[in-house]
Amino acid sequence: MPQLAPVNWLFLFSLFWFIIAVTATLIWWSFKTDYMLPQSPHLPSSPTHASGNTWPWH
Repeated sequence: MPQLAPVNWLFLFSLFWFIIAVTATLIWWSFKTDYMLPQSPHLPSSPTHASGNTWPWH
């Protein structure tokens, strides 16, 4: 082990975990899934009010 001052060991420790955090964040960001509802053409564009239910659940 090299003879480093304690401040340098703290710097290296912080740098190591910062690089790990940035790498994990970049991996998470690149594989992030967007949870979006699919746009299906057979659903009506406006809700029907015939049954009193405003939710278009079929």
